[in-house]
Amino acid sequence: MPCPYASMPRPRQLDNLMTQPIKKKTVCWISSARYSDPLEATTSRKWEMMAELDAYDIRITGFSTSLRPRRFTEHVHFYLIPQPPTSILRYLTIFTLSPFLLMYLVLRYDGKILVAQSPFEGAIGAWVKGVARLFGKRLFLIIENHNNFEEDVFMQRDIPLQGVYKSIMLGLARFAFRHGDAVRVISSSTIERAKHYAPDLPQVRFMTWSNTDIFEQTERIIPIADAQDIVYAGVLIPRKGVHHLLTAFAQLNHPIAQLHLVGHPENAVYAEQLRQQADDLNISDRVHFVGNVSQQGLADYFAKARVMALPSLSEGLGRVVVEAMLLGTPVIGSRVGGIPDMVTDGENGYLVEPDDVESLTVALQKIYSADVETMGTNAQDFARQFFSPQVYVDGYHTLFKMADK
Repeated sequence: MPCPYASMPRPRQLDNLMTQPIKKKTVCWISSARYSDPLEATTSRKWEMMAELDAYDIRITGFSTSLRPRRFTEHVHFYLIPQPPTSILRYLTIFTLSPFLLMYLVLRYDGKILVAQSPFEGAIGAWVKGVARLFGKRLFLIIENHNNFEEDVFMQRDIPLQGVYKSIMLGLARFAFRHGDAVRVISSSTIERAKHYAPDLPQVRFMTWSNTDIFEQTERIIPIADAQDIVYAGVLIPRKGVHHLLTAFAQLNHPIAQLHLVGHPENAVYAEQLRQQADDLNISDRVHFVGNVSQQGLADYFAKARVMALPSLSEGLGRVVVEAMLLGTPVIGSRVGGIPDMVTDGENGYLVEPDDVESLTVALQKIYSADVETMGTNAQDFARQFFSPQVYVDGYHTLFKMADK
């Protein structure tokens, strides 16, 4: 009679079974972001953190920083298509090339999860999800909603045939939400917008990436009570309301204050209009167009500021609010999007109505007589509990585990 235990693995065989690597689940990212090779420091830190989710094999699609495609690995795998010189060409390129690149990655690496970094890119994911079904593959599509995608693009630059453009983009967004499986949101306003389009999809909320370690480890250069300068942080586009900030600053009764505009002049025409406006208001000697800076450079500006001003007309969340607060810097922000989720009027800053120069001027004036030490402490306490890099990674882990259900 054969021994009933004869087919059981011997101890050495058991050791071999235990040391076999567990197959990772492939996550494919659909992104229109631009990535350099090597990655700049903040982006590298982000993907280094994400790579700690060792049950997942992460593969990123996006744009290279030139007309040459790129493929490289730095913490995760990058597959980058050429970057055309204009926004219209970039849209055409991503919708032409990315579906086939993504389909290749799904089939070649047995993709399980798709992450679309906007509802528009979600349409690409929805198409790939449908085609993959023909190959017997089930994909889990996560759609991210970072802003007011219905309007924001039209507040950044002039777009010809806006009505046609908007109809196409909203059609793509609806298609994406119809085929999505989960939504990542970043603020109370994006929660409501996602519910409007996809009321039944589960949502997970966490802030956009910031290497907050830099801001937490930077010490203030000037004590908040002695600081005099105002900092704006963000790209220079009409949606950010920088023209209102210049008008309010010109009316501010505090002649030694300096205004630092830190950010890339993404809309060159608008940036030139701002320079002309500063000249016309006779404040050009006190307004400094800093341009783009590193995260450490931005932290240094916040470390010298009395207040950070963000007078946006529309804003998904505004991570610079948290970054400034980590330096103990109060924030004056518009009552739009996710800014009221972070700024409590009179406690860690002031809220003003968008497009309201008078209320913005009053808030700027008040910051010079307020108890900014207490405000700064409140701001820092809030920021530390609101976001951390680990919270960011845990948010994605929660989303990825939904694919197992």
